[in-house]
Amino acid sequence: MTGEPTIRWTVLVPLRALPSAKSRLAETVPPEVHADLVEAIRADTLEAVHATESVARVVVIGDRPGRGVTLVQTSDGLNGALRDGAALAAEHWPDDGIAALVGDLPALRAADLAAALDAAAEVAAGFVPDSSGTGTTLLTATPGTALDPRFGVGSAGRHGEIASALPAADGLRADVDTAADLAAAAHWGLGPRTLALAESAGLVGRSH
Repeated sequence: MTGEPTIRWTVLVPLRALPSAKSRLAETVPPEVHADLVEAIRADTLEAVHATESVARVVVIGDRPGRGVTLVQTSDGLNGALRDGAALAAEHWPDDGIAALVGDLPALRAADLAAALDAAAEVAAGFVPDSSGTGTTLLTATPGTALDPRFGVGSAGRHGEIASALPAADGLRADVDTAADLAAAAHWGLGPRTLALAESAGLVGRSH
């Protein structure tokens, strides 16, 4: 048995509304499966987050109202959405850490996120680079530290200037922007919704 987490976390997950969400993925998968695939990836990601013991709550930030959206952003862009979410978290739950997590991690496991957040509790600000080493999948700030999101192309370098790199399992690094990314993430084990849809669409080989 492990002890109680040293820090509880508010996890911010920004999700752009369909059909404009995940435009690069749309270019590499059959158009008839794009929307369902995006929804499946998001559902598997969020299920893992909700199952993580140290996560106190999940704030889903959307660019418009929709099912499951907790907060509609008023600031522009991804970083604006995360700043809006961080402001809400700091106001309502100041004793908890804040973590910004991308919503396209279909191979994420609760245990892997828990391990990364345990490491994040030891530093003021932390981040997890994506599998390419150039992007970012997770950015954290402990209580009393402002979250400073710098997402976008090359974000790992910018986050590395303000935060410590965190050890992370491959599933936490395997974000999906293209069909090739999905195939790579399958190596670490896709969540059930994503796996079923990806297999039926022939995007990954069938498991045995």
